[in-house]
Amino acid sequence: MSTQSHAQNNPLITRITAYLAAKMPQAVGLALSGVERIAVGWSHETWLFDATWQTAGVRHSQGLCLRRDPGNALLRQLSDLGEQYRVLKALENTALPTPKAFWYESDPAILDAPFLVMEKVPGSCPNPWGREGRAFYQAAATRGVLPKSFTSTLATLHTLDWRAAGLEFLGVPEPGTAFARREIAKWRSLIELSEQPPAPILTDLIGWLEANAPATSRVTLVHGAYRTGNLLIHEERISAVLDWELQVLGDPLYDVAYVLSDLNREGTELLSNLVDRSAFYDDYEAATGYAIDADICRYYNALYAMRSVAFWMSASGLYAAGRSQDLRLARTAWSVPVVLARAARDLGY
Repeated sequence: MSTQSHAQNNPLITRITAYLAAKMPQAVGLALSGVERIAVGWSHETWLFDATWQTAGVRHSQGLCLRRDPGNALLRQLSDLGEQYRVLKALENTALPTPKAFWYESDPAILDAPFLVMEKVPGSCPNPWGREGRAFYQAAATRGVLPKSFTSTLATLHTLDWRAAGLEFLGVPEPGTAFARREIAKWRSLIELSEQPPAPILTDLIGWLEANAPATSRVTLVHGAYRTGNLLIHEERISAVLDWELQVLGDPLYDVAYVLSDLNREGTELLSNLVDRSAFYDDYEAATGYAIDADICRYYNALYAMRSVAFWMSASGLYAAGRSQDLRLARTAWSVPVVLARAARDLGY
């Protein structure tokens, strides 16, 4: 039986259908088709399906995506579907392409856990770590349209009016080094929750980050993980920015550093497996008016090393403690020494 057939016969789908029918009382004959649970993401279950119904004899259809909180995921309490819903609603009337959010429910009695229902945007999301995905991005890089869209979409994200959009609830950092210090504290808290033994290199890394925190000269919306794999692509352009769980208000160079990181590409010099570095600099700076400071980006790459270690320590700790049966979390244990070795090199060990 196919993945879609298994999903279609899942009792959860009956409950989702009943929920949607209650939210859409004018919809006659509401039915779901093409139901598929996709194996992406680390923090939430993701279901895709098409809803069809009739009103006054007219047939309607809508592609939908449901994200459900599975409980113990690697970001623990730092990933909040309620916040993701608020962010998506705030972004609806901006120029940034994002899915339209329809409903958020915190009551676990409905589907056993909090969940979010949003629009299924046309497009695909090739895996940048797989052979087929890398081939897709390499071919797209030669055509040039998608790399331009990648950079211009990031520029749109960094230049939208976040105050007018109502995103202040994310927390506006104070002037100076507050943004970097807030991120350090956030990921230190996740490391502590992992209950993993201390790592001397990690201690050194955190000390270096605290001693060298840069001042933030401008505050924008920051995605936190802007890369191929978190973007939907339709007709050679970005059709939606996905994965809204690490967003903050802070230094746009935090996102730029993530794009520049060699952690986000494999076997290529193309940024995020897609964009020429020189072209990215030129196009991003022209579109935003922001100069890319290489020293600050190097600092944020070190901060990303700390964050990555926090992710993988949390994930492997959940599995080791028996609080998750997701084998992907178990496999993350090997990533911790890899990231720390890279950090040690960058610290001059």
